[in-house]
Amino acid sequence: MESAQVGNGAGQPTKPKICIVGASGKLGRYMVRHALDRDYEVVGVCREGSVGKLDAFKGRITIIPGATDDRDVIGRAVAGCDGVLTVLVPRGVNHYSAGTAQAVLDHARPGARLVFSCGWHITQDGRDVYSWKLKALVKVAGPLAKLARFADLDDQVDACRRVFASDTRWTVVRGSDLEEGDSQGLPVWSRHVGDPILESNRTRRVDFALFMVDALSDDELVHEAPAIVGRQTPSALAHPGAGRRGQR
Repeated sequence: MESAQVGNGAGQPTKPKICIVGASGKLGRYMVRHALDRDYEVVGVCREGSVGKLDAFKGRITIIPGATDDRDVIGRAVAGCDGVLTVLVPRGVNHYSAGTAQAVLDHARPGARLVFSCGWHITQDGRDVYSWKLKALVKVAGPLAKLARFADLDDQVDACRRVFASDTRWTVVRGSDLEEGDSQGLPVWSRHVGDPILESNRTRRVDFALFMVDALSDDELVHEAPAIVGRQTPSALAHPGAGRRGQR
């Protein structure tokens, strides 16, 4: 999809319409800002209790409150959208991420651009090489979080498997550790964790959101699961020939 306005068949320009699933979170709010900067029409989905977090965008976006794994909510939100940005949150132990992903896959219009966010622990082809720290975190913290009914990393894995198996125009953006701060520009990426360009394992949250929004109009990323890192991090600067570097 393109960010430029297109005709609606009656000679009137129309804005590309996108849905942001998980709009009220920190990442979601950054995505809303980037999308509005590109003159997209934005529909945001968030839990009813979080609607107030989007007050800064009142009158500029449409908000549909509800659980993001509610199929009826997602169906209404993505209707007529050219693209859907989805934050896959491994919340609780009720297959929240998988339910969210499946609802988006089932209800998005044919040909819509679908972009999902997740962590580095997701692998598309099994060729990622993980550090002992990340493997230990997933092996130890994952089961503890699930036991506490706080998060389920396996649910996020299941969600992404569903995306990978679909025939939609998907991208799964795998984020490194996130930090706040001023934008460093569009992050760099590689197909596999273990690439030296990713070693710094750090991305500004505002830039993660930028990559998500930019992916909507980047056909090179269709059916890719890019692992990203900040473009001004030491590893990105030290390995300028590795990975991929977005220029927009």
